Amino acid sequence: MIIPDYPAEFVEGRMLLLDKPLFITSFFLVSRLRRIISAFAGVKRIKIGHAGTLDPLASGLMIVCTGKATKQISLYQNLDKEYYATIFLGAVSDSYDMETPLRFNTIHGMIEYEEVKAAIGQLTGELIQQPPVYSAIRLNGKHAYEAARKGQIVEMGKRQITIYSAAIKTYNYPVLEVIINCSTGTYIRSWTSKLGEILGTGAVLIGLRRTKTGTYDISDAISLQEIEKKLAIGGGMGVYLHSKKMQDS
Repeated sequence: MIIPDYPAEFVEGRMLLLDKPLFITSFFLVSRLRRIISAFAGVKRIKIGHAGTLDPLASGLMIVCTGKATKQISLYQNLDKEYYATIFLGAVSDSYDMETPLRFNTIHGMIEYEEVKAAIGQLTGELIQQPPVYSAIRLNGKHAYEAARKGQIVEMGKRQITIYSAAIKTYNYPVLEVIINCSTGTYIRSWTSKLGEILGTGAVLIGLRRTKTGTYDISDAISLQEIEKKLAIGGGMGVYLHSKKMQDS
């Protein structure tokens, strides 16, 4: 979409599709975007919010709303998600990914494709899932990961989720790549850990990319660097963004 000489449209309300890179928090992404757009719009601090966080070790699609469009974030928060997950079989970790040290299973041998496929079949449909203790879920006013990193015992409540499909993309033991379509609130790390339990090998998530939220696709997303560059040089020539003007509710 071409945005002409109207930076105030960000204040009126925009929904942006961002491609979050690895190794930064969702909070950092939103904070940086706020500074960029605030400077462009000529305001001290524009209101910005996102419709679903991604871990630092995950990349991909994040829906961000600006200005008055933040009132409609709830429209996007409950949309289903699609993820491309890369899983390592034969290890476990406290965080279910590579944030914490891996402990390798040196006893179990190679798992055949059909065994993996059958185990994945047990992890589709409606499931009861326990989120990882290393998560941004708030308990008693603090993120669960804060207590976990201090070695404190964290009691995580369980929730119902739905795995609509989980299709093996590639499998070359010990690395498995799966495309997962699921309901909002699903933790792919917990799903991965459960897969490792069923197989008896253990499993950790070594790569995660969100590729869809509802009908919104990562192919339509733009990076933070692209936004910064285009807003910096756009001026009166207009700025191209993958965005959608929101009507005030």
